[in-house]
Amino acid sequence: MAMDPADTAQTFPWLDAAETVTRERSWPWVTLSYAQSLDGSIAVERGKPFEISSPETMQLTHRLRAAHDAILVGIGTVLADDPQLNVRLADGRDPQPIILDSHLRTPLDSRLMQRSDLHPWIVCSPEPLNGQGRALAEAGARLLRVGLVADGRLLLPQLLNSLSVLGITSLMVEGGSQVISSFLKARLVDWAVVTISPRWSGGVPAVDRGEASHGDLPHLIDPQYQQYGPDLVVSGKVAQ
Repeated sequence: MAMDPADTAQTFPWLDAAETVTRERSWPWVTLSYAQSLDGSIAVERGKPFEISSPETMQLTHRLRAAHDAILVGIGTVLADDPQLNVRLADGRDPQPIILDSHLRTPLDSRLMQRSDLHPWIVCSPEPLNGQGRALAEAGARLLRVGLVADGRLLLPQLLNSLSVLGITSLMVEGGSQVISSFLKARLVDWAVVTISPRWSGGVPAVDRGEASHGDLPHLIDPQYQQYGPDLVVSGKVAQ
């Protein structure tokens, strides 16, 4: 039976545990949320926007956003979708937008940079700022500089520690593929909410096989299955 997206008090009871968990460690509660097709694709082509979620699961996603302090995407999602990352389809406050952008490629005219309420926090490498970085900072973005791992990607545990210092206790990670894979591979996800649309697309997989192999990836503990409109939502605690 399809559920009403407004019934999210029963859908997200695990968020009640977030405060307790974060008191016992130095980084926020992390919820991974994304939508995919039946064949596990989150886009038809890289760099091209692709609508997957139904109106019912889009509303659910916005309620989930409102339940978190911050929301994170990668620069690829910003360049492809130009998202706002705010709460429009539900009641509640907007989460703080965060962009993983090692080389500071966020466009000055992107919708995130044009927001007047919450300027984005942009996570970049510790290298000296270039002209684009200075322009982003002057336009209101907060630059969070973290170290890099051996392959040149941002050091996610250091980022989470920094977010905790800044008062972020819950973080929603929306993707894209490299971001999803990096958080899963690093075992930094507490809970996952995955929307499955009843169609095939033959496109870009949610998990980047260049980022994570089968042995690196966790599984869900006691998963829940709920229908919203035509979509199936699978959620559960992620094994660490």
